[in-house]
Amino acid sequence: MTQLIRWPGHSRPCFFGRPSVLDLKWIRENPADFDQGLARRGAEPLSSTALALDEELRAHKKALQDMQARRNAASKEIGKAKGKGGDPAKAEALMAEVADLKGAIAAGEAKERELDAAITALLAGIPNMLLPAPEVPDGKDESENVELRRVGTPRDFAAEDFAPKQHFELGEALGLMDFEAAAKISGARFTVLKGQLARLERALGQFMLDVQTSEHGYTEVNPPLLVRDRALYGTAQLPKFEDDLYKTAGTTSLGEAVGAFADEVDVRRNEKTGRQEAFELYWLIPTAEVPLTNLVRESILPEADLPLRFTALTPCFRAEAGAAGRDTRGMIRQHQFYKVEMVSITTPDASAAEHERMTGCAEEILKRLGLPYRVVVLCAGDTGFGARKTHDIEVWLPGQGAYREISSVSNCGDFQARRMQARFRPSAAKDVQFVHTLNGSGLAVGRALIAVIENYQEADGSIRVPDALLPYMGGVTRIGA
Repeated sequence: MTQLIRWPGHSRPCFFGRPSVLDLKWIRENPADFDQGLARRGAEPLSSTALALDEELRAHKKALQDMQARRNAASKEIGKAKGKGGDPAKAEALMAEVADLKGAIAAGEAKERELDAAITALLAGIPNMLLPAPEVPDGKDESENVELRRVGTPRDFAAEDFAPKQHFELGEALGLMDFEAAAKISGARFTVLKGQLARLERALGQFMLDVQTSEHGYTEVNPPLLVRDRALYGTAQLPKFEDDLYKTAGTTSLGEAVGAFADEVDVRRNEKTGRQEAFELYWLIPTAEVPLTNLVRESILPEADLPLRFTALTPCFRAEAGAAGRDTRGMIRQHQFYKVEMVSITTPDASAAEHERMTGCAEEILKRLGLPYRVVVLCAGDTGFGARKTHDIEVWLPGQGAYREISSVSNCGDFQARRMQARFRPSAAKDVQFVHTLNGSGLAVGRALIAVIENYQEADGSIRVPDALLPYMGGVTRIGA
């Protein structure tokens, strides 16, 4: 039986080998720029640590290669020393030397693995290098993000002679949003939606998918919701954000274990049956960015196939480990929620324009729904671990009297591609290059539902259905009252 568990901390060692997490050659050639990039994020300089480990590993590899070469040469000399007219004493000495070298090489290979693991762990925890200012403005936190534009005018509730309520007040009053029942089933930060509010959420997701696929050229994907370690490592949720993820564990027969993932399967003896079983580890996706981006992992794509654009409507699962005390009421911050995700795979030359395009695709949903919003570019200190530039789209919530994030659209450059070994072959060149990956919400369905509820509420507590959603609502134009 599979059971849902969370294991805090790094529950087991990394298995990934060492993909090109960051370009060590670039760090060697630009140590000051590397440290300056970290400083913009508020991080300590690491070039000296990384390069010292790198130098130690390279020196160790050279010594190991020398020992291996000497072992091979000595092994050949043994045959000659044992041959006719040879020197038995020399042969004995050479055999002793080879035996010593065998032990030293085994120890050296173990040391090499230790050094390689240390570099892997260090590089895996280093964030993406940001684009320079003013593209990504300097700043310590969200208070220093820079607003790019506002679209739409917030509704004047005062002119209508009533004060707007928050979504949970409206939903509970209608009997269509039940937090108490959800808490009995699953605990805090879950919601049960009923009736027309459940239908309204479904309508929002379908509407978003239709626009992104039919008008914006994204290919709809129905991806797995359970993924392996390496998928989350590729998109940079692991190892840094393990505490914000949910892990599942279960057993299966050895014959069903997938050979390609043997390093992610623990073989254990079932005490009841006495049989050997494969104990498989999976993670629930925090966003469809993970499976969609990993569609191109370990691939070399023809340049002519790019850009690739994928979208998916999926449940998402987040532990919200760092959100204690924040947004404890309502649906703003949930452990489980629906989101339409957009992912683009493109060339380095095209990624900046693709970022603007993707932002526009997300904005279009809010325009069609008639929801006021603003777009901000995140400052250096607020930009996510895997991104080199991020636009946040924040929708107006009149019940809160504030703009709240509903989409985060990021250009990750080649950061994820290096971790996934996702490359392309340029049309006019032989050497392959890393692709650039981008991701963004198009949109977060639960937060869009909140925005519709609060912006389309009426004085009697009912909720008008936006015109864009009417084709999905089976003739329902108003919820409640």
